[in-house]
Amino acid sequence: MSALHIALLGYGTVGKGVYKTIQTHQEKLKSIFGKDVKVVAILVKNIEKHHAPDPNVLLTDDFKKIVTLEKLDVVIDAIVGQDPSFTYLQQAMNRGCHVITANKEMFAYHGTQLKQVAKERGVTLGFEATVAGGIPIIQTLRQLLNVNNIQKVQGILNGTSNFILTKMREDGCPFETALKLAQEKGYAEADPTNDVEGYDAFYKAVILSELAFGEIPNWEESIRQGINSITPEQIALFSAFGYRFKHVASMEKTAKGIICSVKPVLVNETHPFYQIEGVQNAVSIDGDIVGNISLQGPGAGMLPTASAIIEDLVYINKHSFSPIFLDEQNGLSVKVSKTYWAIGGDVAVENIPAHIQIIDRPNPNILIVEASWEELCNIQLPNIYFYQLLGKVLTEKTLVRS
Repeated sequence: MSALHIALLGYGTVGKGVYKTIQTHQEKLKSIFGKDVKVVAILVKNIEKHHAPDPNVLLTDDFKKIVTLEKLDVVIDAIVGQDPSFTYLQQAMNRGCHVITANKEMFAYHGTQLKQVAKERGVTLGFEATVAGGIPIIQTLRQLLNVNNIQKVQGILNGTSNFILTKMREDGCPFETALKLAQEKGYAEADPTNDVEGYDAFYKAVILSELAFGEIPNWEESIRQGINSITPEQIALFSAFGYRFKHVASMEKTAKGIICSVKPVLVNETHPFYQIEGVQNAVSIDGDIVGNISLQGPGAGMLPTASAIIEDLVYINKHSFSPIFLDEQNGLSVKVSKTYWAIGGDVAVENIPAHIQIIDRPNPNILIVEASWEELCNIQLPNIYFYQLLGKVLTEKTLVRS
């Protein structure tokens, strides 16, 4: 009986999780493929720090030795950074190998090119593990795109930021204290910039945007804000009104193109993200037929990420990974939803431009308004801040200006 021959690029937490899962689920994989599934090679950066898990596995720091193996069917990418991952996957597909990647940064920059190479070479490109770890968001979107037009996708896509915001609210501690705890628990790197400044979530948003809408957002026009300016005082203030801070990525197709943002927002109990705490991730999808679908689960870690990779492995040669996108001429309705914001700080009604509708004033230091991001950014007032509101905004009446 022949075997499915796999090479792993990277043997850190994710790579080891993939190898372990293949070994522990060998019988199930064999029943699916009708053959043994074997890891035949592992690429590492520093060969002195690793040892092969099996004497029959090639352990090397030279990718050329892997891509020239006599038998090689699938290359699984579990390394970080744009290069050499991008180059390695191109070479693997040109050789005729299927590829699966968990590298979100590389895929955000080069996913479109890799999809084109995969199409030209007739191989499968799996990237479920690039977004939200163990949540099957990629496969869910592919399934929905058979009939639904996706209108909006929102997600808590970074467990580190979500953990920090949860601890700040629960313990009343400042950002720095919660970040230190996240680092001690291994949720945050020594340099947490990618997580807390929203880069990690933005890369994932780019990947989801291309899948859901058939195009990526304009990187220069997208909004990316971190969470380090949120204070315990702000958290306590909005908690009193039933709101929780979440770091949310949002993608929506409009007549002007894809609107993409990663920023801290306020959610109330009417929104599916209200109960997403700690390192959990969640994704909310609005489709024109199905309505709203929400998924939640572990967004990172050895086994959740390995699970996403193995699911992609199972889909090899069994499903088309090229969804059909409808444009406006084919019936896709494009609508812009209303956007509500909380403006806090030293804010007075008379200082808010007349074209911005004021909805409510639940506190002397808070105004609820309906406006666009651009309109709020143009308000030239010192000592104010503003956060978007997610969930149903319930007010008794619109505040009338005096």
